[in-house]
Amino acid sequence: MTALFKHLPCIVAAIATSAFSALAQDAERKPSLAPVPNFVEEAAAAGLDHTYDGPWEYFVGGGVAIFDCNGDRRPDLFVAGGKGRASLFQNNSATGGVLSFEKTETGLGERQDSKVLGAYPLDFDNDGIMDLAVLRLGENMLLRGLGECRFESANRALGFDGGREWTTAFSAIWERDAEFPSLAFGNYVDRSAPGAPWGACHDNYLFRPQGGNSLDYSNPERLSPGYCSLSILFTDWNRSGEHALRVSNDRHYYRGGEEQLWAVPPGRPARLYRRADGWRHLKIWGMGIASIDLNVDGYPEFALTSMGDTKLQMLDDEADETVPVYRDIAFDKGLTAHRPYTGTDLRPSTGWHSEFQDVNNDTLWDLFIAKGNVEAMPDFAAYDPDNLLLGQWDGQFSEVGDHAGIALDRRGRGAGLADFNMDGLLDLVVVNRSAPVSLFRNVGAGTSETPRPLGNWLSVEVRQPGKPNRMAVGAKVSVKIGNKTIVRDVQVGAGHASGQAGFLHFGLGVSERAQVRIRWPDGDWSHGYRVFANTHVLIDRGAENAGLWLPE
Repeated sequence: MTALFKHLPCIVAAIATSAFSALAQDAERKPSLAPVPNFVEEAAAAGLDHTYDGPWEYFVGGGVAIFDCNGDRRPDLFVAGGKGRASLFQNNSATGGVLSFEKTETGLGERQDSKVLGAYPLDFDNDGIMDLAVLRLGENMLLRGLGECRFESANRALGFDGGREWTTAFSAIWERDAEFPSLAFGNYVDRSAPGAPWGACHDNYLFRPQGGNSLDYSNPERLSPGYCSLSILFTDWNRSGEHALRVSNDRHYYRGGEEQLWAVPPGRPARLYRRADGWRHLKIWGMGIASIDLNVDGYPEFALTSMGDTKLQMLDDEADETVPVYRDIAFDKGLTAHRPYTGTDLRPSTGWHSEFQDVNNDTLWDLFIAKGNVEAMPDFAAYDPDNLLLGQWDGQFSEVGDHAGIALDRRGRGAGLADFNMDGLLDLVVVNRSAPVSLFRNVGAGTSETPRPLGNWLSVEVRQPGKPNRMAVGAKVSVKIGNKTIVRDVQVGAGHASGQAGFLHFGLGVSERAQVRIRWPDGDWSHGYRVFANTHVLIDRGAENAGLWLPE
């Protein structure tokens, strides 16, 4: 397969024009004015011994699902294994202490947890126990959670045909008035097609529950054409209350394709937005999507990772509720991440998983990007450390990966930021190709022996007890501190083969209190919940007051 990559047509020339010539003045990195968190690598000490590996079908993928599988609200890990078996690790970390995980059995057979490329947690049967959508090279699996970190295959019971495709992306949403979720699976190269892998991409599939109220996925909808998707996301891009499906495609393999947006109207077939609808042609080596509302105008921005540069798209002034016109603002924000920021290798970077979080608790969104050469592509950087781009008060982003301690010589793929030891500081797990998983504990402004907070924080879990969509997927959580408002959506999808569920993290800076409001998936707003900083808050729909959860 390495030989195939050596015959790529003029990749360097194409990227040089769009990245290096326009960004030559970026040789001097901007200093970060935001406080830089200190990350300490603890995978081996924590018992997280796992490697994602395999032949060329596993050059992509390598995801991790972060979710609570045993009911203690601490995030556990289900990690893809590639040609080996996937592994489930139960989180035994002491609050505020070093990270600790224990490998545990899932109850699945070797056939079901082998050839795994990624996984996403969701409660697809509304029973309050987390389930998993598992992406595989071959039949995909819907695993019903049984509690105590045990699972069983639900494919046959749900009428779900997992297919034989090479599946690399996933997203889910509860459509309007539906009791059960709609599931979208994004597929990669069709290895059986003539001329594969070049120009041979599988179509993607949308599985909607029959009538919206039956847990029956026996009649999937084909989303054609497919252009080798590596990340997809249901998004209410125009805040209409009706979600669309954003698809990021890898131009490395397709011919004549582009990035895609599908309208998914309830009760009607999905429809592809085209040039006549205002959709602008964009052709990148799309690998990961991250979404956040940076300027709190009600419309999400999208960070798209690629080979050679990262895009940051926002709605253009020409857009309206029916016309999805986007423009790229990555260069203006210092967010192109187009080459390694440390070391001597100046060849273009290769970006994979992307995720917006507030890692230093200063109320500003930061962007993490997992980086790594596909395998041995000579025209791209070999030493390509993961990015940690801190948001600045002037709206810019500044790279601090080396200062934060995450600039390892590994090939990152999927990843996730979550508070594994429940101390209010987001930790980091990265799945690497042909190397051990990386696990970083965030010790804030301190050291591994004496962690020290960088700022106040708030963790929020929203629920709809007794209703469909108990996780409130599609809800928007709004946190107000003084005159500033921070918002984020409850989503299933995006990233690269990696998803998470549980508490949503917000940095509060110096604020000691906050007001939380929820826009529930059906559009109704909650009243304001007044909460204190540095707490884990549980908000049930219709509850008069927010509840508190104490880690111990």
